[in-house]
Amino acid sequence: MKQLRLATDGGARGNPGPAGIGVVLSDAHGALVETMAQYIGEATNNQAEYRALIAGLERAMILGATDVVIQSDSELMVRQILGEYRVKNEKMKPLYEKTRRLLTAFATFTIRHVRREENSEADALVNAALDQAMTHR
Repeated sequence: MKQLRLATDGGARGNPGPAGIGVVLSDAHGALVETMAQYIGEATNNQAEYRALIAGLERAMILGATDVVIQSDSELMVRQILGEYRVKNEKMKPLYEKTRRLLTAFATFTIRHVRREENSEADALVNAALDQAMTHR
């Protein structure tokens, strides 16, 4: 079983506003595999959080992961994935459903909410993507 650790973050400047995603993939021992920082256009914070998770899961699949350990500082998203909160926003339902479909591709997954300070690398990638996009407008 190949495990990858996935730290994700998404953010928007304004809500909605210019948005970006950050993804950090590490192996089971914590060694960095790769990172992703991407501007995604206009989105809400919650849409960006889901889009970061989707991008990370898609990349983990390509890298051959069978087990993913996910961390995010989005309590709402984590609780929705765990089934503790319902997805009430109609615009969020397709992102949630796509995430759930992607998760079925893995033998196992865990997801946990972490404080923003514990997700600083993914957060820095979001800001780098947004900063770069803003300077090229």
